Amino acid sequence: MTDESVTSEPESAERTALVTGATGYIGGRLVPRLLEAGWKVRVLVRSPQKLSDVPWTDQVEIVQGDLSDRASMEEHDVFAGVDVLYYLVHSMGGKGSFDGTELTSARNVAQLALKADVKRIVYLGGLHPQGTNLSQHLRSRAAVGSVLMQSGVPTMALQAGVIIGSGSTSFEMIRHLTEVLPYMPAPKWVRNRIQPIAVRDVLHYLIAAAEVPDILNRTFDIGGPDVLRYGQMMNGYAVEAGLHQRPIASLPVFTPWLASQWVNLVSPIPRNLAVPIIESLQFECVATENDIKAYIPDPAGGLTGYRRAVRLALGKMRDGQVETSWQDSVVQGAPSDNIPSDPDWAGHTVYTDLQVRDTDAKPGDLWRVIEGIGGDNGWYSFPIAWVARGWMDKFVGGVGLRRGRRNPDHLHTGDALDFWRVEQIKRGSFLRLRAEMKVPGRAWLEMTAAPREGGGSRYTQRAVFFPKGLGGRLYWYSILPFHGFIFPGMANRITETAVKEAERKNEHPGPTTKAPADKADTAEEVA
Repeated sequence: MTDESVTSEPESAERTALVTGATGYIGGRLVPRLLEAGWKVRVLVRSPQKLSDVPWTDQVEIVQGDLSDRASMEEHDVFAGVDVLYYLVHSMGGKGSFDGTELTSARNVAQLALKADVKRIVYLGGLHPQGTNLSQHLRSRAAVGSVLMQSGVPTMALQAGVIIGSGSTSFEMIRHLTEVLPYMPAPKWVRNRIQPIAVRDVLHYLIAAAEVPDILNRTFDIGGPDVLRYGQMMNGYAVEAGLHQRPIASLPVFTPWLASQWVNLVSPIPRNLAVPIIESLQFECVATENDIKAYIPDPAGGLTGYRRAVRLALGKMRDGQVETSWQDSVVQGAPSDNIPSDPDWAGHTVYTDLQVRDTDAKPGDLWRVIEGIGGDNGWYSFPIAWVARGWMDKFVGGVGLRRGRRNPDHLHTGDALDFWRVEQIKRGSFLRLRAEMKVPGRAWLEMTAAPREGGGSRYTQRAVFFPKGLGGRLYWYSILPFHGFIFPGMANRITETAVKEAERKNEHPGPTTKAPADKADTAEEVA
């Protein structure tokens, strides 16, 4: 880096961007790139603890608030001094009339942004055909865009179709359907035309939209260079993944509801996310205009083709560099409150299982096993029982075990971990997971690595369950016999694995696992 590049201030250094949806798939990637571009960034989140250990958390202003609660935003004066507002939230997967909640949030933002003299709103909505009876999800996305464009604040509403990138919902659905099924019976919508777009190109448009000098207040269709049928996208993935192309049969008996159950069972995408995606795929989603080119040029090297986007995403997955993932999104209906403190348990029904083991492994060796739990490594005890529990969860619309984890070695607060969520992590010593499987109550699993007097370490494992009603109590007692060997076996195997891994490391010393970089990849490296 030259001296000139160090001392020169970017033109936009004093400007402020407010990002809503910063804990989501797109928002979590946009924030570090805005910082790189010289923006001062403010993020509005309902749960600030979800950002407690992301690499850029100390570089942004974090404000707690809820878009649907106008008072919470007015209390903290969220929009004061904001030049550009990024509206990146949605309720896909929400239950019932989520479109009503989305409209309330959009109206709150529109009114407060106008009042605070925000210069521009940039909104990411969904690509959809005109004059069609749209799905609830696409209809809600279009309605939110209309509210923002009627706010009195110039709004660029970017409308994207299927977004392809490591960790995106659409990419993961394509990946699992293609990899799991050698032959694909599919709904007739596999013959619909779709214009996918790489996540790197979406970010290019979002960042550039803040710099467009014209006062624009309209929608813009954005898409990649390829227009494909959904079946072609699946077989394009197969080629890039080194698989045989899949025969695909279009069957009229596959209703959207039935197709969503099928996707729920053969992929990690839970039913509440699969339903709106499947409903949206009933329509051809192809850009009807390309007016964005008059205001935002293509990225250097041009827009990313579908197969290259797949290739880049697979590379990110292979290298363990998935920056954000659909898994990070909140699971509707899952418990979201933190575990009550032990003194607060007095007077409440609570069931626990406590396991303590001493081991000769050092605390650091033990911690590496703890932090690497789940995903491909499994849960170290009676795998058939864990798999069965995952399938049970899938059948009732839960996330199941196959959601996996974003990074094979490292966890962060808010990460999804199979059917758990990382609620708290004190790196090197403590991990608390909150259950997101369907259970009649609230459940947590804690694992601790602590130094032991005289050497080695002590492993403490505690399962906590707060039952809901009679059903919760019956549930606990029905699985109690399984806990009798699952939890003790888990504690035994974790400590034994820590010792074996330490011995293997001593026998074959080499470079330690590289921790995730503190700085996110540039937009040119995004997949």
